Amino acid sequence: MTETQAPTDAEAGPAAEAEATCAVGAAGEAGCDADSTGEVEWYQQPLSTDAEAAADPALAPPPLTPAQAFDALYSYCAPTLVQQTYLLTGSLRQARDAVERAFQQAWQRWPEVAVDPDPAGWVRAVAHDCALSPWHRLRHRLPVPFRGREPGPAPASASKSADPTGRALLAGLQNLRPPYRRALVLYDGVGLDLPETAAESEASTPATAGRVRYARAVVTACLPEPATPDDLHRLLTELAADVRPRPTRPIVLRTRADLRARRWIHAAVVFASVLLTTTALTLRTAPDRYEPPVPPGAPVSGVPPQAVPGPLSHKQLKLRSKLRAAMAAGPGRLHPEAR
Repeated sequence: MTETQAPTDAEAGPAAEAEATCAVGAAGEAGCDADSTGEVEWYQQPLSTDAEAAADPALAPPPLTPAQAFDALYSYCAPTLVQQTYLLTGSLRQARDAVERAFQQAWQRWPEVAVDPDPAGWVRAVAHDCALSPWHRLRHRLPVPFRGREPGPAPASASKSADPTGRALLAGLQNLRPPYRRALVLYDGVGLDLPETAAESEASTPATAGRVRYARAVVTACLPEPATPDDLHRLLTELAADVRPRPTRPIVLRTRADLRARRWIHAAVVFASVLLTTTALTLRTAPDRYEPPVPPGAPVSGVPPQAVPGPLSHKQLKLRSKLRAAMAAGPGRLHPEAR
């Protein structure tokens, strides 16, 4: 049995090395190529693989903190997401902004994202929603003072960007409606299957298939030469590869997300304070009982004027004097007697 297991163990070594090489290669494709000096950017560092940790338990990394896990997800997925989002927007600035906003939302909701079966898919869905939203495009159309020129593709890929096929492909994508554009990018650009594309675009599978067929027909009609679905997939991959983004550092995104959350909290506290103050003042100054309004005065007509009495006669004067004397002295039967 030992001799039988020896070749198996020997074959496991190259297989593990091949898996590690594929994992490192996938991580390298997510970032930019190394420059001519041989320096590697922070987002090009290879990730530790499970094969290396299984070969030597001492190489197993310690449990990651939420910040470290977020940084690893961002470093691995951000460059590729910017390239995919560039196909949706046609603008590198809008693509970077959409991806950064998606990762900021992911950091604010990290307990939910950390336990998601596909964190990269969660961030991709949010980034695509943000990139295709009307307010996002409108916000970038507004003039911003002292804003720099929008960055374009890397100089090394200038020849590919100047290719008329690439320009026609990008123009054809922008002519599509957002649902059709998203379905085509997910299916032919990202490489998802039809059910996954339908689930991420929140549509049924038949509707997604119809969107993909229609988008292929429209985009292929814009190209200088006829293209098959395989050719379209290759062209989309090459067009996305022409974009060489330099992502923002993860700590900067986490800081921006925390600041945005604090601003919303402060705004909510201020709004609640103003609402409570207004309510208290209203309760203090408002009347606590119903006071009927006083009707406005109106002249009364048809009533005879009050008669004014004239001077008293001699008889009336005599009667008045008698009454006054009687009221002062009182009746005889009530007059007190001195004893």
